[in-house]
Amino acid sequence: MDKIAETSLLYDFYGQLLTEKQRQVMSLYHEENLTLSEIADEFGISRQAVHDTLKKAEQSLSEYERKLGLVEKFVRSSQALEEIETEIDAVTEAVRKQSGSPVLLERLQHIKRIIAGLEEE
Repeated sequence: MDKIAETSLLYDFYGQLLTEKQRQVMSLYHEENLTLSEIADEFGISRQAVHDTLKKAEQSLSEYERKLGLVEKFVRSSQALEEIETEIDAVTEAVRKQSGSPVLLERLQHIKRIIAGLEEE
């Protein structure tokens, strides 16, 4: 995962734990794509202060992840769900080829709907 995607994911999980100023600066930089200079003008502070605020916020987000591990658990769960779906598809295809039980096919589709519901949350 690249640094920008990782930071965005960390922000999604832990952003509310940052200070209000850190959240605002992170949002302007990562979501609004403003430059450090533009953010500095917005807040009436130096470009260096914006840089320091961003770095401190990113360090805080990394520290939260180190302690709580929610992003890592999310990524592992997402990967596991993808693997489960692939296996369900393979079993479904095998059952169809053998003119298998419609009840079994419906149960497999039900499992896929449950997984889809988990992915939407």
